[in-house]
Amino acid sequence: MARTPRPDALLIGAPKAGTSALHAALALHPQVFTTTPKEPKYYLCADAPPPAYKGPGDAHSQQEWIWRREAYDALFAPARDDQLRIESTPFYLYLRNARRRIAEELPEVKLIAVIRDPVERAYSNWMHLWSDGLEPVADFETAFDLEEKRIARGWAPFWHYRRQGFYGHQLEDLYGHVDAERILVVRYRELVNDPAGLLDRVAGFLGLQTGLVPGIPRENARSYVAPGPSTAVLSRVIRAGASVGAWFPPELWRRASAPLTSLMQARGAAARPTLDRGVRARLVQQFADDIDRLEAVTGQTFADWRADSSAGSFAGRTA
Repeated sequence: MARTPRPDALLIGAPKAGTSALHAALALHPQVFTTTPKEPKYYLCADAPPPAYKGPGDAHSQQEWIWRREAYDALFAPARDDQLRIESTPFYLYLRNARRRIAEELPEVKLIAVIRDPVERAYSNWMHLWSDGLEPVADFETAFDLEEKRIARGWAPFWHYRRQGFYGHQLEDLYGHVDAERILVVRYRELVNDPAGLLDRVAGFLGLQTGLVPGIPRENARSYVAPGPSTAVLSRVIRAGASVGAWFPPELWRRASAPLTSLMQARGAAARPTLDRGVRARLVQQFADDIDRLEAVTGQTFADWRADSSAGSFAGRTA
């Protein structure tokens, strides 16, 4: 009998925590089929179009969400019968409705939750949007503090720098609906420090042969763009174009905006700044209670997340 065209495993979180790198590595495994696109976002939608988010670039981005069941099922049609089928939408971990829907509709699916130091994750998230010309605020701490106002104005989940880092709350809810043996919690620092060991652990969890993928590809990190007159002008043009682009197919806007983004990144290219220790110390306090909850839920220690310095990233890897 033909298999139901659904995923056998999901990479569910969090954005800017290494899910793209892990997805790319698993795609190299001969026993794995990964979807195109990588992030269909189907379980965010509940068989209805996505909400009309209002942040910069949100309108054209959400046109790419796959919300119709037949379109989602079609993503898995090319998979061989002997392949494990995977899709990777990190926002599934963040949003309560997605977690509940996955638990109800995929009672046997395995879930890999990739998490990262919440302050570093938020900083990387801001850096991504800033360097794409979409984030209008040049200071990370200021943008971080604007979150509640932005949510009230209807900005999409990718702008939720703070809330996405409450993994303790998210995983506590997930464990209430999905058996613990079907959930694997993966830390970003494992991707950085021991990629081969991490890949074997993931393969074992998924029931795949180990040792077939030698490593994890380096992340597709954007160049940091320093603030300045050129950056200010080009980013305003990019945001204005994103608003206009909402009325056209998203692929057209992406092609039109690519030269502007490349020009901005070339003119403003600078070394990626390390997050100020004082800023980090203040922001860590906002996650302290949730880190306690995460430790209770997982039985692991996350003491390094309470430190006043970063543990490193793919961009700093030398091997």
